[in-house]
Amino acid sequence: MEFGRSFLCRRILALVFAALAMALSSAPARAQNGLSNPPLDLCVKRAVKGDVARQLFAATARFDCRTRQTSFGPGDFWVIAPVLPKWSSPSMPAAVRTSATTQDRSILYGRYADGVIIALPMAKHEISRHLQLGAIVEQVLPARATPLVQLLWKIEGSGNPRGIVVGAQITEPGESATLNLFMAALYSAFGGLCVALILHNLAMWRALRHPFQLIYCLMVASLAVYALSSSGALAWIWPDLPDLVRVKINYLMLGVSASLALLFARAYFEPEVCAGWLSPVIMLVCGALIASAVMFALLVPWQAFMLQRIFVMSFIGVVALVPPILWRAWTTRSRYFWVVTIAWAAPIIFAGLRVANGLNFINWSFWVDNSTIMAMTSEALLSSFAISYRVRLLSRERDDARVRELAARALADTDPLTGLLNRRSFLARAIGQTGDHVLLIADLDHFKAVNETIGHDGGDEVLRVFARALRASIPAEGLVARIGGEEFAVLLPANRAIDAATILDRLRAERMPFDLTVTASIGASTGPLATDIDWKKLYRRADRALFAAKSEGRDRVRYDLAIAA
Repeated sequence: MEFGRSFLCRRILALVFAALAMALSSAPARAQNGLSNPPLDLCVKRAVKGDVARQLFAATARFDCRTRQTSFGPGDFWVIAPVLPKWSSPSMPAAVRTSATTQDRSILYGRYADGVIIALPMAKHEISRHLQLGAIVEQVLPARATPLVQLLWKIEGSGNPRGIVVGAQITEPGESATLNLFMAALYSAFGGLCVALILHNLAMWRALRHPFQLIYCLMVASLAVYALSSSGALAWIWPDLPDLVRVKINYLMLGVSASLALLFARAYFEPEVCAGWLSPVIMLVCGALIASAVMFALLVPWQAFMLQRIFVMSFIGVVALVPPILWRAWTTRSRYFWVVTIAWAAPIIFAGLRVANGLNFINWSFWVDNSTIMAMTSEALLSSFAISYRVRLLSRERDDARVRELAARALADTDPLTGLLNRRSFLARAIGQTGDHVLLIADLDHFKAVNETIGHDGGDEVLRVFARALRASIPAEGLVARIGGEEFAVLLPANRAIDAATILDRLRAERMPFDLTVTASIGASTGPLATDIDWKKLYRRADRALFAAKSEGRDRVRYDLAIAA
């Protein structure tokens, strides 16, 4: 059974990766690369006093085209694209797109073939007005009779945590609009998914109250805020929002989301999975994530490069925690190992890509920069499946526990031989009832001789037959119990009393083992049962009546003499 479940989960994991690969391969080429044109080749020069844009266009040899941009550190820079794609058409405006970066001010210069240079300045508070979906800054150079041949940026106050000018591309405005439409559909789908998952799991949490459900809802909510901010949609809603504030929201929400993901894993697994050293280490990594995100939000643009590296290093702790958590789940034979492995696979891969990009191990690309949306989508959706799986198992455990509880209660309340109530359960249900009740005490006649004649097994069968006769003779609201070896008790409301002689008639009609003739005597009494004292009085009177029935020849019913009088 366990092998079959593991095999199925591995197949599901393979299907998840296959579906992801198909989704990426089937997406339009424009969407896969950000745009149909590749990123521009850029060269960098640190700005010095006396630099003039027109002169720099002609002095490309003064630019460094080999050193990675982040190696220059913070400061003021000139960045040039010495060669533009040949597709540039003079009949169409040129949309210049770059990934949003930390800076105080920028000026984009475009040089045309006839020597005309057009400048597009942009202060940091104006970045939001140029932001497109995917956190892409777009500036449009006008169409002229001659083609655009070179681009030059002057960047002032660059924090340079991940580059000075990142992912620069040039395209037609129509192609840019197509990409915006694609990204709008992608982020809208994610937003709708978040709302649906939060509402669904909040409803489940109100009913079930499992802590991991509430953590999951908070995680998805923080992911939704992160998606709203990191996509640039927040700038569309609030155009006057400084872009640096948007970036700070990104870091805060990403840190909160990653922390909640770790807390979700700790709450989701069985307690033994995160026991010992693992639980405090998880809390330590969560604290590091939150602290680094808060530091970035409070201190940037001061030491932006260093603070961004600290934040990325804290994410290494998240990735590093995954193997020991999964290993502990495997060694403790957690039932949730495979489902969590499936849920975490894509987010960990994409988080690894972002960490590698943040540490400059891999180059920037549009999809690496926007890989978080894919990681968030898979994390939110597959974690919801994991929650459903966990709730299903918990519900099954709860149902099994209820069945065991009912079975244990039944064993504690019933006589194992006859299936009737035992003495303890009979008294618990009888004492405290309101109104008068009739108590019948029935005792099998000469039962010792029956045991000696047909053996104890036969005697047990006689007791079972008599129990069936009692149950069949008593209304549903009556209580029937075996309160001694061969002694039985019947309790009925006084207004629903039956003729006790019918019990004896039914007993005579029952077929006994070896066709043995078995009779019984019954003593009856009527009275209240509000207290334990009432029970003792009622039982004594019924017992006296039973003794009278035995004394007068057995196989008969006698009523308490006080009642008869």
